[in-house]
Amino acid sequence: MTQQTRRSFVQVVAWAAAGMAGTRAALAADAAKVLESDPQAQALGYRDDTTKVDAAKYPKHTPAQHCANCQLYQGKATDAAGACALFGGKQVAAKGWCTAWVKKA
Repeated sequence: MTQQTRRSFVQVVAWAAAGMAGTRAALAADAAKVLESDPQAQALGYRDDTTKVDAAKYPKHTPAQHCANCQLYQGKATDAAGACALFGGKQVAAKGWCTAWVKKA
C-alpha cells in the first residue's frame, strides 16, 4: 500500500473538482429549455423574446429588459440561453423576459 502525502491528496481533489465543473457546464448546455406553455412560465409571464411581451398586460416592461441582463440569469451575457434561478435547471432565452426581472448589478 502506498502512502499519500497531503500534497498529492490536494492535487487529486483539485483535479476531481475541475472535472466536476466541466461536467456541470456540459450538463447545463444540454439542459431543457423553458417553454412558454410551462405552468411556471405562464405564471411569471415568461416570453422567449422580450419584444413580444404584451405591453397592456405588463406596462412596466421595457424592451431593454431581457434575461441576459437580469440578476437571476446564470449564463454568460453572450450566451443564447442560460440557466435561471427560478426555473430549476431549465434554460431561458437570453433575449427572454418574465415578471421577476431584476436589473443585474
